Amino acid sequence: MIKVIAIGDLHAEFPKLWRALKASYAADEQLMPTRPVREGDYRVILMGDLMHPKTLAEYRKLTGLEDYDPSNSQHLRLAAKAQIRELYRIKRYQEAAPDQVSILMGNHDHAVLTGSYVLGNKYLEHHEFHPEYGGLELPEDLKAWLEGFPHEVNIFGVNFAHVGPVPWLQSYDDMFYNSREPKEWWFTNPDYVTRMGYRFGVYGHTAMKDGILVKDQLALIDALDRDQYLEMLLDEDLLEWRISEVPQPGSLA
Repeated sequence: MIKVIAIGDLHAEFPKLWRALKASYAADEQLMPTRPVREGDYRVILMGDLMHPKTLAEYRKLTGLEDYDPSNSQHLRLAAKAQIRELYRIKRYQEAAPDQVSILMGNHDHAVLTGSYVLGNKYLEHHEFHPEYGGLELPEDLKAWLEGFPHEVNIFGVNFAHVGPVPWLQSYDDMFYNSREPKEWWFTNPDYVTRMGYRFGVYGHTAMKDGILVKDQLALIDALDRDQYLEMLLDEDLLEWRISEVPQPGSLA
């Protein structure tokens, strides 16, 4: 039996990541894997989208700039540097237990890695890793690290993927971005999970404004901004889950 700590889309909420990992005894005070992680009793899965804060308010928090302007190249570079610094911390953690810590390839990670798409919405676009907009290029060693992110992980018949269990939901191309299915498949075609041969699936990508949703054979856990992550106990016959709360700052012993 193993314990799985699955944390939804990060979007640069780095302090919450570490509070969640510490609370689940998956990270120590030095932000390194604990013994249960290193020895394989625990598995840590980050659902991807490590970069790009979701809101302008989160960019202000990240950079410390109350007047953060996504069209200001100096501000973009500050945002990029802040994320790069934290990505190196996550890289160090993951590489200390590479078989027990998995980071899934999210569409935002893929976009930064390839430079193929500028992501965002009508309120906010993410330009900090686009030099053509005044941002910074991601360092080559971080690019090489991102290239190793899997699109899915399977543990005891449970599928973990950023968006969904079928190949076309794991390919971040024009069809992906022009389709409604990446945000709606879990509602319209939840049987994708069992049709692919899995007994359960855990996914991110679709923001859960009311917190983690567990529905039939799947869980949608893009709810770190709602201070939630998922813990599971798994073996060949066992499948138990619980929704855990990220401790507030200063509340960890």
